[in-house]
Amino acid sequence: MITRHSYYNTYTWLSSPSHRTSASGAMAPILPICSRCLHHLHNKPTTFTTYRTLSTASAITPAPPIHQTTTSVPPIARFPPTQPPSHKPPEYRKTQLHRQYTSLLRSAPLLLLFQHNNLKATEWMAIRRELHSALLATDESLNTSYASHIKFQAIQAGIFESALLVAEHYDPSSNNNASTPHPTDPSTSSSAQIPNHLPSPQDPTLTHSLSHHAYTTAHPHKKTHPLRPLLSGPLATLSFPTLSPPHIRTTLSILSPKAPTFPAPLRRTNPGYWDATTQGGLQKLLLLGARVEGRVFDMERIRWVGGLEGMEGLRGELVGILGSVGMGVTGALEGVGRGLWMTVEGRRGMLEEEEKGKGGE
Repeated sequence: MITRHSYYNTYTWLSSPSHRTSASGAMAPILPICSRCLHHLHNKPTTFTTYRTLSTASAITPAPPIHQTTTSVPPIARFPPTQPPSHKPPEYRKTQLHRQYTSLLRSAPLLLLFQHNNLKATEWMAIRRELHSALLATDESLNTSYASHIKFQAIQAGIFESALLVAEHYDPSSNNNASTPHPTDPSTSSSAQIPNHLPSPQDPTLTHSLSHHAYTTAHPHKKTHPLRPLLSGPLATLSFPTLSPPHIRTTLSILSPKAPTFPAPLRRTNPGYWDATTQGGLQKLLLLGARVEGRVFDMERIRWVGGLEGMEGLRGELVGILGSVGMGVTGALEGVGRGLWMTVEGRRGMLEEEEKGKGGE
């Protein structure tokens, strides 16, 4: 315990000239104490507690829980969950285009593939304007809303081919390690699962479409896809959210007209279609093929799909195919029975003639 008298004497001792002389004989500087501190010292109680006494008088910190002593702190993920490591750097535009094309291929059941040759910006705008107007008229007649979801855009052939292979040959659910949580997932609590290396794009637990596992799965099929011969040069795709023959027929009438099944709009009903800018752009467009629910269609099969009258047309085609198969089976069975009957009847006639001959003799 320190009394006020002893504390004040210590201050006097420090400020005294006789005690401020160092070993070399130089005067030590006076410790500055403000008037407020002196007033505080004189008006305090006669007893003070030192810092060591306060620290020993405080409460003792309790021991940690048992589970904190047996397990370590969960590891922290080295990457955000919204941007895991990928085979290519995600900040590149090519990587983002690859992800966009993969999503488009997996969500659109119908894609029309066109080749465009040096189309100008004004020609693109004119073609899209006329196509959108025609699709809106089709929506009004069918009471649908597909026109706003049908997109016509230019693509990069090489990146589109890579995305096509990933969309068709890679299934994220087929990865056996997909159900196992990543070692850097905060939900894991065991310190034995902490990896000795940072997560990399080759990590088998990464199952997104840009992962190294997706690349190695799709790469062997690079030269075997039937759509590969068409993926060269400047390309554009027209994506449909659903397989609707009336909308396909309207699209072919605008972008690739062919009378009499897909006639072009009349000049008096749609003068903007016959504008010089629109016609100049349409002459630079060439329909190459289509991808319909994972299958490659040529131009003839595309026009066959566009010629169907909606779902009723599809049902009629199905009934016709099944009816023709049934008639073929029935004809084959009837042919066998008819041949057997004719054979038996011929043999019976021969026996009757022989009996008549014997009776006459």
